Order: sequence, then C-alpha cells, then structure tokens
Amino acid sequence: MIDGARIEDRRSFRLPTRFVPAIELGVFAIAVAVAVGSYFILSGDSERQRLLTPPLVALLLVANLIPNMALLVLLGRRAAMRRASRSSLGAPGQLHVRLVAVFSLLASVPMLLVTIFASLLFQYGVDFWFSDRARSMLENANAIAQDSYVQMRNGVSSNTSAMATDLAANLKEWSLDSIDFQNYFAWQTYARSLSEAAIVRVTGDQVQAFALVNPYDRDIEQQISLPAVRRLRAGEPQVIEEVDGRFKALVPFPGERDAYLYSARVFDPQMTLARTRSAAVLRDYQTLVSRSRSLQIRFNAALLIISLLIVGLAVLVALAVADRLVRPVAQLVDAARKVASGDLTARVDAPRTRDEVGVLASAFNMMTERLREQTSALVAANEQIDSRRALIEAVMSGVSAGVISVGPDRAVRVINASAANLLDRDALQAVGRPLSEVAAELDAALTSGARETIVQLQAGGEAKTLAVKVTRDDGSFILTFDDITQQLLDQRRAAWSDVARRIAHEIKNPLTPIQLAAERLKRRYGRQIENDDGTFAKLTDTIVRQVGDLRRMVDEFSSFARMPKPVFHEESMLDIARQAVFLHEVAHPDIIFTLNAEDNLPPVVCDRRQFGQALTNIVKNAVEAVEARPEDAPKGEICVRLQEKGGGQLQLTVSDNGIGLPVERDRIVEPYMTTRARGTGLGLAIVKKIVEEHFGSISFGDRPGGGTTVTITLDLNVLAALEGEEAASAYAGPEESQRQAMLTRNGTLRL
Repeated sequence: MIDGARIEDRRSFRLPTRFVPAIELGVFAIAVAVAVGSYFILSGDSERQRLLTPPLVALLLVANLIPNMALLVLLGRRAAMRRASRSSLGAPGQLHVRLVAVFSLLASVPMLLVTIFASLLFQYGVDFWFSDRARSMLENANAIAQDSYVQMRNGVSSNTSAMATDLAANLKEWSLDSIDFQNYFAWQTYARSLSEAAIVRVTGDQVQAFALVNPYDRDIEQQISLPAVRRLRAGEPQVIEEVDGRFKALVPFPGERDAYLYSARVFDPQMTLARTRSAAVLRDYQTLVSRSRSLQIRFNAALLIISLLIVGLAVLVALAVADRLVRPVAQLVDAARKVASGDLTARVDAPRTRDEVGVLASAFNMMTERLREQTSALVAANEQIDSRRALIEAVMSGVSAGVISVGPDRAVRVINASAANLLDRDALQAVGRPLSEVAAELDAALTSGARETIVQLQAGGEAKTLAVKVTRDDGSFILTFDDITQQLLDQRRAAWSDVARRIAHEIKNPLTPIQLAAERLKRRYGRQIENDDGTFAKLTDTIVRQVGDLRRMVDEFSSFARMPKPVFHEESMLDIARQAVFLHEVAHPDIIFTLNAEDNLPPVVCDRRQFGQALTNIVKNAVEAVEARPEDAPKGEICVRLQEKGGGQLQLTVSDNGIGLPVERDRIVEPYMTTRARGTGLGLAIVKKIVEEHFGSISFGDRPGGGTTVTITLDLNVLAALEGEEAASAYAGPEESQRQAMLTRNGTLRL
C-alpha cells in the first residue's frame, strides 16, 4: 500500500530550502531600498506647501506594502517550518505553511486593496478641498456674504435719499397733514422696502416727528441719533448706521431747515453672523492649507502601519491554528491508515474539548463503529438478498401473467418476461424508464387509483385488452395483468350467437302474416273509414315499417350472429322521440303521454332505426311498469324530455309513475335478465348496446314521488365525427365504449 504522506509530498509544491534565505534577504533589501527611495521623494520636493498627487502617493504606499507583507509571510513560513519539525507527524510543515499562506493571502490581498482604495479616496478628497477651485469657492462665499451686507446697506442709503427728494416734491402739492400726503408717504416707505420712516425736526436736543410710518410701534424720536444730526450739519450728505438688526439712515429733508428724513430696514441678524463666520472659515482654511502635505503623509503612514500589523496578526493566527490542528490530525491520519488497511476497530483518543476538531474525532470514531456494524449487516443482507433474488427471478420467469414493479417516482424497477412480451418491450431497456413511456395506459390506470381495471392498449400493432390488478406498498406499485382479449371476443361471439338464434326463432315466423295483414287492412278499409284524421294510415304504415325493420334485423342476426351495424346520419331526435311516443300513445289512450323539448334542438348524428328501436323499448317498459300498478292507482303518466346540456351533450329522459325499479336494478341491462313472466330479458340489453354504439351512456334512477327515470346522454361532438360511417362490430362492454369515446374526443377513433 502506498504511503499517503509520500503521495502528498510528491503532489505539493515545495520551495527549495537552499533558496529561502536568499529570497528573505532579497525581500528585506527591496523593502529597505523602497523605504529610502520614498523618503527622498517626499523630502526632495521644493514645494512643501503643495499636496502630492494621488497616483504618486498610492504608488509609494503599494511599493512599501508589498515587500513588507512578503517579508512577514516569509518570516511566518520560517516559524511554521520550525514548529512542524517538532511535530510528531513527521511531515515537512506543509499544513503550517499552507495555513500561513492562506491566512496571509486572505489578509494581504483585501488589505492591500482596501488600503489603496482608502488612500486614493483620501487623496482625491483632500485634493478637492485643497484645490484652487475649493479655495475660490470659499473666497467667493465670503465675498458674497460681504457684498450682500454692503448692497443692503447701500440700498437703504440710496432709497432714503431718493425718498426725501420725492417727498419734498410732493409737499408742493399737498400739505403735510393731508391724507393724500400720508398715503403717499406710506407708499414710498413700502415701495422702497423700508421697515419704518419719519420726517423729523431737530431743534437743539429736541426731536419732533411730523409724519411717520411706524408698523413696529417704536419710539421713532428715540431712534434719531444726535451725533448723526451733527454730522449732517457738518456737511455730510447722509448718515447710515447698523443698530439692533436694522440699517438706519438719516438725510436732510430738501427745502426745510433742521428737517430730516429718517428710515430703517430690518434685516436678519444671521447675515452679520454669516459674514463673520465666512471670514473666520476662510482664515481657518488658509491655515489648514499650509499643513495639508504633513497631514497627507501622516495618514498614508498610518495606513501602511495598520496594514502591516493586520498581516502580521494573520500570520500569528495561522501559526496558532496550525499548531492546534496538527496534534489531533496526526492521530486521525494514523487511524485512517488502519481503516484503509481494513482494520475497522481503529479509534482515536477521546477529545478533551468539544470544538470542531473534537467533533471531528468523535465523528471519526462513530464512523468507524458504524462502518463495522454496517459492513457486517451488509454482508448478511447481501447473502439474504441473493437468495431471495434467485427465488423471485425463478418465480417471475415461470408465471404467464405480466408483472411490473414501479417505484414511487413511477419508474419501472422490475419487469418479467411475460410483461415484456405482452407490451412488446425489451425488458432490459424498460427497467429504469418511466411507466408512462413503457405503457401509458398502465400509467393512467395507476393515476385512476383503481385496484382492478380493464386496460385497452396497442402492442406490436395489435389491440389488446388486459385485466390489471394494482397492489400498493409504501408508495411503490406492483401491477399484475393478463391478456383477456381473446376471452372477451369469445364471450361476445357466444352471447350474440345465442341472442341471434333466439330472435330468429321467436320473431321471424310471425313477421310475414303481420305485414300482410297490415297491408290488407290499409287497402281494404283505408278509404271506408269516415272522418279519419290520418291516424289509421299512420298506424298501418307504422306496422308495415316496423315489420320491415324487424325483418331486416332478424336477417342480419341470422346472417352474422350479431347486432346490426348502425349507420350514422344526421337526424332530428325530436322526430324520433315523437314517433316512439305516438306509437304507444295510440295503443294506450288511458295513459297520459307528454313530450317536452327545448326550442332549436341541434340535429343528432345517429342510426334513426336503431335509436328509434331503443327509445320505443324504453317507452314500452315504462308502459308495462304503469300497467303493473294496482287498480286504484292514480292515472298513469309517461314524460319524455329532450334538453341540451353544456359541453355539447344532449340528454333524453323518460320518466313514469309506474311500479319502479326492481331489487336487482344493477342487473337489469344484462341479457336474459327480466322480472316479467313473458319477458325475454333482451330489451334493455339491446337498448344499452345501441346507446353504447352511439358512444353514449344510460342510467336508471327513482322518480320523485314513485316510478322510474331513464336518462340517456349523447355527446354531439363525438357523434358529429361519425356521420356516414358504420360503427365497430360486435358487442363491446362499457369499458370498450368509454375507451372509444375517449379516443374519439382526442381526434382518433379506432374501429
């Protein structure tokens, strides 16, 4: 057996030991050279106040990071090799080295990328704030604040002088006390965006206001500054002051001695504060610009140191984890080698801690114990399975019935030779395939949930009828089926042959006398009956026609020993029902016959003669049920109803208030099953056969209030596709008719 450790040594890449010191020395020399070069680059720039470009700083940072990180990894490798040499495993330290390499890469690569990104982000941010554009922005903001203040101050001054001129011109037309002048004065104040105004006269130290606009209700006379008045008297054109959040202006009033115009505008005190702050910010910014390069170098140096510390910490963590893993791994390797050699009793020492390695050791011990138990159980189970398999294969190969085992996923597990022959499939290719691909009809039988069913399918180009039994076991299925195709054909032939012989014997001889008698009655008495409404002619014609139909039926029974084939043509079901009711209505005037039909009933593709025969038999049974009641029973009623149902179906219902269905109602459609003394038991059997030949269904139920209800349902869409065709031969059971109806609905009719 090849030693696993030696295989690992050959497959893993190992750096030659003699080159490691040279590589470490070379990396150290590169780190020192890069550090010296970075110092000269940073100190050699003549413009100490100017920031370094972001690409240059990032390049210097990466150039210092890479050799120093590599040096840390090499030092960690040296430490890992030294610790591995002291390990009892005797390996050359590959686990230690790999852990150091993995942790170093996990720490170095993201840290390098994050450091570069942080440096560039900081550099471009600093470059933006210390750029000429940022400086211009702050200076412009300060200038805007100063200009806004000066502009508002000058606006108050100019508006006050212009207002004094306008008021002096207006006083030439209106007096000082007039309403018009007061309104004009107020309009001038508000139009020039002034908060308050007044015309005052100063005599000595006394101030007297003659006209004023005072929305703030202030003492205007107290707002006049006497030093300002003295400045005006000294020759200044105007005086403007900033007091209590207001710009106050005082100008001489034209044409009046010692008269002055006072005005003020309220402004936001924050304007003054903003002007002061903008100047302070500008001064602080200029101070920060002078220290920008020093901050830039310090930030990147901090990034370099933190990155190296993180990589160094990762190397230390890798060494510690490697030491912890190597100790139990040595035991696991030794025990695994024993298990590989076939010794399933190998175990490792019980772990002292419940960490991941301890859980691994416990799992290993549990695994070896389970392997030992399962191996023993598998050996015994294989022996038992082999013996059972041989028995099952011998049994399945000897039975004639087809057997298929299907799993919960509907895939074929086992198929015997008989099943493969019946389905015309290769047994080896069928195993593992879905049952729907091997035999879709059997898959449909599983879906239906029936325990026993009859399945029609095509195998090898031949139609087969299978009797299927389904057995379920924990989600799996076992299908057992036999080919009963020939058996059904034999039964049908025998049954209909017997029916044909009985019909030919019972009704063939009376047909000719009946027909001749009816024809003679029509010729002799047809013209002699007075006040005839045509009923006599209809009755005799009906007798002749029915006798002809019976003769043809008997001829076909005698010739082919089976029911006549229906010939499908488009007919009016209302006319067929009307003729059947009329025939019995004339014969039984004491019974109330009712025919109800919806308007605009669609035509039906059917064999008029056969369906008329079926409906006549049903109405005849209803008449016999009504006549079998006691004498004191209410008047007999028979109702025939035609109505169209949804889905293209036509429903024909015959209900009566007769004696009702017999106890053996489930067998009333079987041949020769009758409850009447003179009944042959063929009427309802023939009716059921005719309905099935028309791909319909017939059902029997109790009429509310007493009696029987017979319901026939026809699928108009299925019958429409059969116009001009002949139906399939011989009698087919209900399963066959349902199968043919399903095939017809799918667009394929097998005849």
